[in-house]
Amino acid sequence: MSLYDRDYYRPTSFGGFHLFPPVIKNLLIINVVVFFFQFIFGNLSFNGIPGDYILNRYFALNPISGIDPLGQPYNFQIWQLITYQFMHGGFWHIFFNMLMLWMFGMEIENIWGGQKFLIYYLLCGIAGGLSQAFISPLLGHYAAYTIGASGAIFGVMIAFGMMFPDRYIFLIFPPIPMKAKYLIGFLVVFEYLSVGNASEPVAHLAHLGGAFAGFVFILYDRKKGINFYRLSALLRSLFQPKPKSKRPANFRKPVYRDEDSIVDADFYEINDEDEFEITQEEIDRILDKISQSGYQNLTEREKRILFEASKRK
Repeated sequence: MSLYDRDYYRPTSFGGFHLFPPVIKNLLIINVVVFFFQFIFGNLSFNGIPGDYILNRYFALNPISGIDPLGQPYNFQIWQLITYQFMHGGFWHIFFNMLMLWMFGMEIENIWGGQKFLIYYLLCGIAGGLSQAFISPLLGHYAAYTIGASGAIFGVMIAFGMMFPDRYIFLIFPPIPMKAKYLIGFLVVFEYLSVGNASEPVAHLAHLGGAFAGFVFILYDRKKGINFYRLSALLRSLFQPKPKSKRPANFRKPVYRDEDSIVDADFYEINDEDEFEITQEEIDRILDKISQSGYQNLTEREKRILFEASKRK
């Protein structure tokens, strides 16, 4: 049995998985806080200009062309590809988005870790925003602001469907079980068929863009393996200032090298597939260790095992 064949999840009290893993918990909090800020600020007025207009102009995803409701050119900015994901248009909008984020994203973050999940989530949201901003004008759609986490949520749903295709999901209406691959596939097809429907203010292209980005991401990660931990370390090294040396610039301490002590690093000899066998028990033990003491306390061997397991179907 591989990592993606399990048809169950294990909550914290029964073996290591968090019901509210840290990234999802923080995303829920941030979205709720921003929603209340929108509600308060949006009901204010500044020199006759509504507060919600100001928020939308600077933080919602603006169309790349067109005229806004006050007769000004839309104000598309690159940062809006991030900020629009944390804005919502009403209670039910944020309620269902956050419910889907928790329901489909909980197990994914527990398996991937918070860093990889957050990067994946934001990338799907950015892809959804780019689809809405640049493809929508080509189809002649009416220019309007775009807000909501739905593009990122569709990416999370795609990840769940590809990792747990045979997991049963119980629908509310009607209350029947349906496999994840069929339910999520149906939703994607429905979004595709709904593109161009002018009767509803829904950014279907953002949903499809997030879903497509998630699909490509998962396929590439399974084939090539994306090492987010090394990527993150590289980015930190680029932006962190180097400590200043207290020694004079012309002073250099001599280095003595003992040739007998130099050995080649073999990544703890775990690059050889024959050195270890990946078992479900070993994976569960490592996941339990992550939940108790964090990923940073894993050994290099355990990290490699978890990395190899994540690429297997």
